[in-house]
Amino acid sequence: MLRLLFLGDIIGEPGRRAVIEMLPTFKSAWQLDFVVVNGENVAAGRGITPKLAIDLLRCGAAVITTGDHVWDQKDIVSFIDTEPRLLRPINYPEGTPGGGSIVLETTKGKVGVINVQGRTFMLPALENPFRCVWDEVEQIRAQTPVIFVDVHAETTSEKIALGRFLDGKVSVVAGTHTHVQTADEQIFPGGTAFICDAGMCGPTESVLGREIQPIVQRFYSSMPVNFPVAKGEVKLHGLMVDIDEESGRAISVQRVAETYRPAPPASVETQEAANREEHSVTR
Repeated sequence: MLRLLFLGDIIGEPGRRAVIEMLPTFKSAWQLDFVVVNGENVAAGRGITPKLAIDLLRCGAAVITTGDHVWDQKDIVSFIDTEPRLLRPINYPEGTPGGGSIVLETTKGKVGVINVQGRTFMLPALENPFRCVWDEVEQIRAQTPVIFVDVHAETTSEKIALGRFLDGKVSVVAGTHTHVQTADEQIFPGGTAFICDAGMCGPTESVLGREIQPIVQRFYSSMPVNFPVAKGEVKLHGLMVDIDEESGRAISVQRVAETYRPAPPASVETQEAANREEHSVTR
Protein backbone atom coordinates (compact mmCIF):
# COMPACT_ATOMS: atom_id res chain seq x y z
CA MET A 1 0.00 0.00 0.00
CA LEU A 2 1.16 3.51 -0.88
CA ARG A 3 -0.19 6.45 1.14
CA LEU A 4 -0.49 9.75 -0.74
CA LEU A 5 -1.32 13.17 0.71
CA PHE A 6 -2.50 16.08 -1.39
CA LEU A 7 -2.75 19.60 0.06
CA GLY A 8 -4.98 22.11 -1.76
CA ASP A 9 -4.15 25.68 -2.83
CA ILE A 10 -1.57 27.18 -0.44
CA ILE A 11 -2.47 30.83 0.17
CA GLY A 12 0.32 33.35 0.70
CA GLU A 13 2.63 33.59 3.69
CA PRO A 14 0.16 32.20 6.27
CA GLY A 15 -0.52 29.08 4.20
CA ARG A 16 3.07 28.37 3.23
CA ARG A 17 4.33 28.87 6.79
CA ALA A 18 1.77 26.36 8.05
CA VAL A 19 2.61 23.81 5.36
CA ILE A 20 6.37 24.16 5.78
CA GLU A 21 6.10 23.70 9.55
CA MET A 22 3.46 20.95 9.64
CA LEU A 23 4.26 18.78 6.64
CA PRO A 24 7.26 17.03 8.23
CA THR A 25 5.02 16.12 11.19
CA PHE A 26 2.29 14.83 8.86
CA LYS A 27 4.79 12.68 6.98
CA SER A 28 5.98 11.02 10.18
CA ALA A 29 2.66 10.73 12.03
CA TRP A 30 0.63 9.53 9.03
CA GLN A 31 3.41 7.40 7.47
CA LEU A 32 3.12 9.18 4.15
CA ASP A 33 4.89 7.83 1.09
CA PHE A 34 4.21 10.67 -1.34
CA VAL A 35 3.06 14.29 -1.02
CA VAL A 36 1.68 16.63 -3.68
CA VAL A 37 0.79 20.28 -2.97
CA ASN A 38 -0.83 22.97 -5.09
CA GLY A 39 1.42 26.04 -4.93
CA GLU A 40 -0.07 28.44 -7.46
CA ASN A 41 -1.12 30.98 -4.78
CA VAL A 42 1.86 30.63 -2.47
CA ALA A 43 3.54 33.99 -3.31
CA ALA A 44 1.47 36.71 -1.62
CA GLY A 45 -1.60 34.87 -2.81
CA ARG A 46 -0.70 34.98 -6.52
CA GLY A 47 1.76 32.74 -8.31
CA ILE A 48 4.93 31.07 -7.07
CA THR A 49 8.59 32.10 -7.00
CA PRO A 50 11.66 29.88 -7.43
CA LYS A 51 12.58 30.30 -3.76
CA LEU A 52 9.13 29.33 -2.53
CA ALA A 53 9.05 26.30 -4.82
CA ILE A 54 12.38 25.17 -3.35
CA ASP A 55 11.06 25.75 0.19
CA LEU A 56 8.03 23.53 -0.45
CA LEU A 57 10.14 20.76 -1.96
CA ARG A 58 12.60 20.89 0.93
CA CYS A 59 9.86 20.56 3.56
CA GLY A 60 8.62 17.30 2.05
CA ALA A 61 6.52 17.90 -1.05
CA ALA A 62 7.47 15.56 -3.87
CA VAL A 63 5.59 17.52 -6.55
CA ILE A 64 4.06 21.01 -6.78
CA THR A 65 1.05 21.55 -9.02
CA THR A 66 -0.28 24.94 -10.14
CA GLY A 67 -3.05 26.45 -12.27
CA ASP A 68 -4.16 29.69 -13.87
CA HIS A 69 -1.86 31.83 -11.68
CA VAL A 70 1.29 29.88 -12.51
CA TRP A 71 2.88 32.77 -14.48
CA ASP A 72 1.94 35.62 -12.10
CA GLN A 73 5.50 35.82 -10.74
CA LYS A 74 7.62 36.48 -13.81
CA ASP A 75 10.84 34.87 -12.58
CA ILE A 76 9.09 31.49 -12.61
CA VAL A 77 9.17 31.39 -16.41
CA SER A 78 12.93 30.82 -16.60
CA PHE A 79 12.95 28.59 -13.49
CA ILE A 80 10.21 26.11 -14.37
CA ASP A 81 12.27 24.41 -17.08
CA THR A 82 15.00 23.70 -14.50
CA GLU A 83 12.69 22.07 -11.92
CA PRO A 84 10.58 19.22 -13.35
CA ARG A 85 8.82 18.69 -10.01
CA LEU A 86 7.08 22.06 -10.44
CA LEU A 87 4.22 21.47 -12.86
CA ARG A 88 2.04 23.79 -14.93
CA PRO A 89 -1.20 22.60 -16.55
CA ILE A 90 -0.47 20.05 -19.23
CA ASN A 91 -2.95 21.53 -21.70
CA TYR A 92 -0.90 24.65 -22.44
CA PRO A 93 0.15 24.81 -26.11
CA GLU A 94 3.27 23.00 -27.29
CA GLY A 95 6.38 25.08 -26.63
CA THR A 96 5.16 26.52 -23.30
CA PRO A 97 7.92 26.44 -20.64
CA GLY A 98 7.79 23.65 -18.10
CA GLY A 99 5.94 20.36 -18.08
CA GLY A 100 2.49 19.17 -17.05
CA SER A 101 3.38 15.74 -15.72
CA ILE A 102 6.12 13.78 -14.02
CA VAL A 103 6.88 10.23 -12.91
CA LEU A 104 8.97 9.81 -9.78
CA GLU A 105 10.49 6.74 -8.16
CA THR A 106 9.57 5.92 -4.55
CA THR A 107 10.40 3.06 -2.21
CA LYS A 108 7.02 1.58 -3.19
CA GLY A 109 7.34 2.02 -6.93
CA LYS A 110 6.80 4.80 -9.42
CA VAL A 111 4.15 7.51 -8.99
CA GLY A 112 2.87 9.67 -11.82
CA VAL A 113 1.44 13.16 -11.33
CA ILE A 114 -0.53 15.15 -13.91
CA ASN A 115 -1.67 18.78 -13.66
CA VAL A 116 -4.54 19.82 -15.97
CA GLN A 117 -6.68 22.97 -16.16
CA GLY A 118 -10.38 23.13 -16.96
CA ARG A 119 -11.86 25.39 -19.63
CA THR A 120 -15.30 26.38 -18.29
CA PHE A 121 -15.12 29.98 -16.93
CA MET A 122 -11.31 29.71 -16.86
CA LEU A 123 -8.79 32.07 -18.45
CA PRO A 124 -6.67 31.60 -20.39
CA ALA A 125 -8.71 29.07 -22.36
CA LEU A 126 -6.38 26.12 -22.85
CA GLU A 127 -6.47 23.02 -25.00
CA ASN A 128 -9.17 20.39 -24.39
CA PRO A 129 -8.33 18.93 -20.95
CA PHE A 130 -10.08 15.62 -21.67
CA ARG A 131 -8.01 14.90 -24.77
CA CYS A 132 -4.73 16.16 -23.29
CA VAL A 133 -5.01 14.26 -20.02
CA TRP A 134 -6.10 11.05 -21.73
CA ASP A 135 -3.04 10.99 -23.97
CA GLU A 136 -0.74 11.61 -20.99
CA VAL A 137 -2.41 8.95 -18.85
CA GLU A 138 -1.87 6.40 -21.59
CA GLN A 139 1.84 7.20 -21.68
CA ILE A 140 2.31 7.17 -17.91
CA ARG A 141 0.41 3.90 -17.46
CA ALA A 142 3.16 2.25 -19.48
CA GLN A 143 5.42 3.06 -16.50
CA THR A 144 3.08 2.85 -13.49
CA PRO A 145 -0.60 2.36 -12.59
CA VAL A 146 -0.29 4.83 -9.67
CA ILE A 147 -1.30 8.22 -11.08
CA PHE A 148 -2.50 11.37 -9.31
CA VAL A 149 -4.33 14.10 -11.26
CA ASP A 150 -4.87 17.70 -10.06
CA VAL A 151 -7.80 19.18 -12.01
CA HIS A 152 -7.59 22.95 -11.61
CA ALA A 153 -11.07 24.03 -12.67
CA GLU A 154 -13.99 26.27 -11.76
CA THR A 155 -17.09 24.12 -12.20
CA THR A 156 -18.03 21.00 -10.30
CA SER A 157 -19.53 19.48 -13.45
CA GLU A 158 -16.24 19.66 -15.36
CA LYS A 159 -14.30 18.18 -12.44
CA ILE A 160 -16.78 15.35 -11.92
CA ALA A 161 -16.86 14.63 -15.65
CA LEU A 162 -13.05 14.42 -15.76
CA GLY A 163 -13.08 12.16 -12.71
CA ARG A 164 -15.61 9.83 -14.29
CA PHE A 165 -13.74 9.97 -17.58
CA LEU A 166 -10.54 8.81 -15.87
CA ASP A 167 -12.15 6.29 -13.52
CA GLY A 168 -10.15 3.10 -13.60
CA LYS A 169 -7.29 4.76 -15.46
CA VAL A 170 -5.79 6.79 -12.59
CA SER A 171 -5.59 6.42 -8.82
CA VAL A 172 -6.77 9.88 -7.73
CA VAL A 173 -8.52 12.87 -9.29
CA ALA A 174 -8.55 15.90 -6.96
CA GLY A 175 -10.01 19.28 -7.85
CA THR A 176 -8.46 22.63 -6.97
CA HIS A 177 -9.04 26.35 -7.66
CA THR A 178 -12.25 27.15 -5.75
CA HIS A 179 -10.51 26.99 -2.33
CA VAL A 180 -13.52 25.47 -0.53
CA GLN A 181 -13.21 21.84 0.49
CA THR A 182 -16.13 19.76 -0.75
CA ALA A 183 -17.69 16.82 1.11
CA ASP A 184 -17.94 14.46 -1.86
CA GLU A 185 -14.80 12.37 -1.40
CA GLN A 186 -15.44 8.88 -2.76
CA ILE A 187 -13.98 6.00 -4.72
CA PHE A 188 -15.57 5.55 -8.13
CA PRO A 189 -16.48 2.02 -9.34
CA GLY A 190 -13.26 1.69 -11.34
CA GLY A 191 -11.10 2.36 -8.29
CA THR A 192 -10.33 6.09 -8.72
CA ALA A 193 -10.51 8.27 -5.59
CA PHE A 194 -12.18 11.62 -6.22
CA ILE A 195 -12.99 14.97 -4.59
CA CYS A 196 -14.39 18.05 -6.34
CA ASP A 197 -12.14 20.41 -4.41
CA ALA A 198 -9.45 19.58 -1.88
CA GLY A 199 -9.80 23.04 -0.31
CA MET A 200 -7.09 25.51 0.63
CA CYS A 201 -4.27 25.89 3.11
CA GLY A 202 -4.89 29.40 4.39
CA PRO A 203 -6.68 31.72 6.82
CA THR A 204 -10.14 30.55 7.88
CA GLU A 205 -11.52 34.05 8.70
CA SER A 206 -11.42 35.16 5.10
CA VAL A 207 -13.04 35.03 1.70
CA LEU A 208 -11.08 32.30 -0.07
CA GLY A 209 -7.98 33.29 1.88
CA ARG A 210 -8.31 37.06 1.33
CA GLU A 211 -9.31 39.76 3.80
CA ILE A 212 -13.08 39.89 4.09
CA GLN A 213 -13.88 43.62 3.87
CA PRO A 214 -12.16 44.37 0.52
CA ILE A 215 -13.99 41.45 -1.09
CA VAL A 216 -17.31 42.62 0.31
CA GLN A 217 -16.55 46.16 -0.88
CA ARG A 218 -15.79 44.87 -4.35
CA PHE A 219 -19.13 43.09 -4.58
CA TYR A 220 -20.96 46.08 -3.06
CA SER A 221 -19.41 48.85 -5.17
CA SER A 222 -18.22 47.00 -8.31
CA MET A 223 -15.06 49.11 -8.03
CA PRO A 224 -11.56 47.60 -8.14
CA VAL A 225 -9.81 47.08 -4.79
CA ASN A 226 -6.73 45.27 -3.52
CA PHE A 227 -7.31 41.81 -2.05
CA PRO A 228 -4.69 41.30 0.71
CA VAL A 229 -4.14 37.83 2.12
CA ALA A 230 -6.03 37.50 5.41
CA LYS A 231 -4.47 36.91 8.81
CA GLY A 232 -5.51 34.81 11.79
CA GLU A 233 -6.11 31.10 12.25
CA VAL A 234 -4.92 28.88 9.40
CA LYS A 235 -6.29 25.50 8.43
CA LEU A 236 -4.74 22.98 6.06
CA HIS A 237 -7.14 21.15 3.77
CA GLY A 238 -6.46 18.25 1.48
CA LEU A 239 -6.99 14.59 0.73
CA MET A 240 -5.26 11.43 1.91
CA VAL A 241 -5.54 8.28 -0.18
CA ASP A 242 -4.27 4.75 0.32
CA ILE A 243 -3.44 3.13 -3.02
CA ASP A 244 -2.68 -0.44 -4.01
CA GLU A 245 0.62 0.05 -5.78
CA GLU A 246 0.21 -3.09 -7.89
CA SER A 247 -3.15 -2.20 -9.46
CA GLY A 248 -3.21 1.57 -8.89
CA ARG A 249 -6.70 1.32 -7.35
CA ALA A 250 -7.58 3.51 -4.37
CA ILE A 251 -8.25 1.51 -1.20
CA SER A 252 -9.43 4.32 1.04
CA VAL A 253 -9.89 8.08 0.86
CA GLN A 254 -10.42 10.73 3.49
CA ARG A 255 -10.52 14.50 3.69
CA VAL A 256 -7.83 16.32 5.66
CA ALA A 257 -8.65 19.44 7.67
CA GLU A 258 -5.96 20.30 10.21
CA THR A 259 -5.69 23.54 12.18
CA TYR A 260 -2.21 25.04 12.19
CA ARG A 261 -0.86 25.46 15.70
CA PRO A 262 2.44 27.35 15.60
CA ALA A 263 5.12 26.11 17.92
CA PRO A 264 5.59 28.59 20.79
CA PRO A 265 8.77 30.65 20.52
CA ALA A 266 11.59 29.31 22.65
CA SER A 267 12.16 31.21 25.88
CA VAL A 268 15.52 32.83 26.52
CA GLU A 269 16.28 30.17 29.12
CA THR A 270 15.39 27.34 26.72
CA GLN A 271 17.51 28.83 23.95
CA GLU A 272 20.46 29.31 26.30
CA ALA A 273 20.14 25.68 27.45
CA ALA A 274 20.05 24.50 23.83
CA ASN A 275 23.16 26.55 23.07
CA ARG A 276 24.98 25.06 26.07
CA GLU A 277 24.02 21.54 24.97
CA GLU A 278 25.21 22.19 21.42
CA HIS A 279 28.52 23.52 22.64
CA SER A 280 29.03 20.56 24.96
CA VAL A 281 28.48 18.16 22.07
CA THR A 282 30.70 19.93 19.56
CA ARG A 283 33.68 20.55 21.84
